[in-house]
Amino acid sequence: MSKTVLITGASSGFGAMTARAFADAGHLVYAGIRHTTGRNRPAVADAAHYAREHGVDLRTVELDVSDQASVDAAIATIIAEASRIDVVVHNAGHMVLGPLEAFTPEQLHEVFDVNAASTQRVNRAVLPHLRRQGDGLLVWVGSTSTRGGTPPYLGPYFAAKAAMDSLAVTYAAEVARFGIDTTIVVPGAFTSGTNHFTHSGRPADTTVADAYEARYAGLSEQVGARLAEITPPDADPAEVAAAIVRVVDTPKGQRPFRVHIDPVDDGAETVNRVGDLVRSAFYHRIGLDDLLAPHPA
Repeated sequence: MSKTVLITGASSGFGAMTARAFADAGHLVYAGIRHTTGRNRPAVADAAHYAREHGVDLRTVELDVSDQASVDAAIATIIAEASRIDVVVHNAGHMVLGPLEAFTPEQLHEVFDVNAASTQRVNRAVLPHLRRQGDGLLVWVGSTSTRGGTPPYLGPYFAAKAAMDSLAVTYAAEVARFGIDTTIVVPGAFTSGTNHFTHSGRPADTTVADAYEARYAGLSEQVGARLAEITPPDADPAEVAAAIVRVVDTPKGQRPFRVHIDPVDDGAETVNRVGDLVRSAFYHRIGLDDLLAPHPA
């Protein structure tokens, strides 16, 4: 059955791939993109071209996850056009690379805002509609860095993604009685096919960064290079998009709580499995096990 899907951060990378995969599967897709009339105008044109060429319903909507007014306007536009939203894919994010000490507190706030707090803006705008429907799905695109191997120089990003994962786990229980489902998709390190490393931010305090460079010369480049060395040559980031589509096409109540797509196998799947088992056991222990799955409509 066709669903109306909103994807945040859909100008490139996992977001753009997922938007096209959903459209190919027959869903009505809204690719949330900021600066649609500015720097991301080519991404909007590419999406429109893809829709025409493949005969699919792929639309773009102005959506800046750092701006509540923009988020509210995007949700209002979708509701006005499609009457409902069935799936929200929290994909927007930004990576930074460099020694943790060299990032200012303001930069940490910005990284946490884009990768974690932005989901709260989207949820506050969309959940009233999903709650009224008594149905819906939140898909959170996380990262194996929250629980797996954590190489240095990616601290702000890792911490922000861990915060987002924590929000997703709590939301899963709190929206279950409204009939809203949750899946956390956990990609590993894909060093090619996305712009994560290419477009990563850098620390503002260059004096501190230089001090680390004197002792850890070339470490920033080494992190990406070492990850690339252990990544299988056939690792394809499109697998993440395909996994998200499979989750949506799975019947409500049967969807997995987590899905890992990790070509490097950094250990996050093992740690998450233990953590999720502990969570499930504790909910049973305190008599709240009905919160482990969405209630029927």
